[in-house]
Amino acid sequence: MKFYRPLGPIKAITFDLDDTLYDNYPVIRKTTAESHAALQAYHPALREFTPEDYQALRDELLRREPEIYHDVSEWRRRSVELALLNAGLPAAQASAGARDVMSVFHQWRSAVEMPEETHQTLTWLGERVPLVAITNGNADPQKLGIDHYFQFALRAGPHGRAKPWQDMYHLAAERLGIAPQHILHVGDDLTTDVAGALRAGLQACWINLRDGNLMKIDDARLLPHVEIHQLASLTSLL
Repeated sequence: MKFYRPLGPIKAITFDLDDTLYDNYPVIRKTTAESHAALQAYHPALREFTPEDYQALRDELLRREPEIYHDVSEWRRRSVELALLNAGLPAAQASAGARDVMSVFHQWRSAVEMPEETHQTLTWLGERVPLVAITNGNADPQKLGIDHYFQFALRAGPHGRAKPWQDMYHLAAERLGIAPQHILHVGDDLTTDVAGALRAGLQACWINLRDGNLMKIDDARLLPHVEIHQLASLTSLL
């Protein structure tokens, strides 16, 4: 554990989900492969449709509608729908197909092996301060089996712009009725989690699970209050 700034009183803790509470790398690889296979299988014209083709559609959609960046689930659904439309399906069938492919996506997206350390740490912390989940992604705490640890969960899109925008940080503080400076945000990303939280007035904890060097990472814009290497270290802060 390393301290870079003085920590003030902690009256609540907000958490990123992916790669903070569990390793999301194998999950997203499997999810991407299975959902793309479902897309290819949906219509004969898409059998040779590659991940690169799909990414090109995502990029095209983002150029046309930049704000879609803030809702990754809708961005993915619309991209799948566009692939089906381009394959010649009528609009209603393309919309239904996109829902079917997204159901496969969400099924695998929730197939997370949650570490026992995560359960133990969230249990201990939750008995002492309110906990909140704040994510840019589309992981569902209920499907992950961790929703009962949180007072509520916020997701980019339905609850505001994606981190590092301040929308969800401010909304969490408002719902909790706690001043931002008394909330500690924990996350793995130095831009969205650390810089975003600090600019919103929260305290920030960087969870460094991949042995990164804060002084040598290009997107290290602002120093967190504290750096930890395992989630259980949070229990020593309360």
